[in-house]
Amino acid sequence: MSIHQPSAASAHSAPSPQPESVRLTGIAHGGGCACKIPPGELEEVVSGLGPQTAENVIVGLDDGDDAAAVRVREDLAVLSTADFFTPVVDDPYDWGRIAAANALSDIYAMGGVPTVALNLVGWPREVLPFELLTEVLRGGVAVASQVGCPVIGGHTVDDPEPKYGMAVTGTAHPEHLLRNDAAEASMPLTLTKPLGLGVLNNRHKATGEVFEEAVETMTQLNAEASAAAVHAGLRAATDVTGFGLLGHLYKMCRASGVGAVLERSAVPFIGAAESSLAEGFVPGGTRRNLDWVRPQLHCGPGITEEDLLLLADAQTSGGLLVVGELPGHPVIGEITAAPGISIR
Repeated sequence: MSIHQPSAASAHSAPSPQPESVRLTGIAHGGGCACKIPPGELEEVVSGLGPQTAENVIVGLDDGDDAAAVRVREDLAVLSTADFFTPVVDDPYDWGRIAAANALSDIYAMGGVPTVALNLVGWPREVLPFELLTEVLRGGVAVASQVGCPVIGGHTVDDPEPKYGMAVTGTAHPEHLLRNDAAEASMPLTLTKPLGLGVLNNRHKATGEVFEEAVETMTQLNAEASAAAVHAGLRAATDVTGFGLLGHLYKMCRASGVGAVLERSAVPFIGAAESSLAEGFVPGGTRRNLDWVRPQLHCGPGITEEDLLLLADAQTSGGLLVVGELPGHPVIGEITAAPGISIR
């Protein structure tokens, strides 16, 4: 499947209307990054694969970082990642945009620049018209074109559930990578996007309500935040996606041999997230995230179960969690020498 790069005008043109009877989120059992295999189960699966011993592998499977990094020259590392998921919204064009932003985010979370992308598609060809798939692919190309990343091929399969994403290759300087095993005690924690996307996507799937702030957040690229972190000489980061803030923070702390303190009041949330949680819209992935990380948590007075669910909420195309300060983004806590995650 070859997808040719459209002109800038066509890449950003308004999507064609979809059939009103089709709700993409109603065809899939889950939505977005909330449909990931739970973190504990996934780690059990990959634990039998063994360490990466190739001399040129800088970042491999060992710590579950956001992308693989392979040194090809002293001043050049190639980054590689793949990410795809079931529909997170009903609008096919927006789903394509969100999935592309999410896949590109793995490269930005490593401090890299995306170079080329390939489409990954599963499509129920006897259930959904191909016109919808065209809109999904147009959305993906539109987002990738914002940062000059050509989408020049891919792979499709006939699938009972629709799935879309990208395999992305990028580049970075080997000495300027952002890694999840490089967090150091006494450094601040910065979060570049608000939380609550999983809750709102769950509500959208159940009710059809559209939350424009959530769509805008999910389609926002992490390019500027990543470049700012690299320019500032920061060394540790990860993106906050399906395992939630608590899950990705725990993975970073474990890989780096440190702990963390979170300030609940400093963590930003999308406007309707807390009220939607109170109404019972909680993804199964969010609950699984909290179950996985709960043994690592030390909660201060006033921290409720609802607070923990929001902090563990399964995000789709979330922001970067950066060890260090980035102007314009909130500091939500600090890395500590003591293990565990304290929430106060």
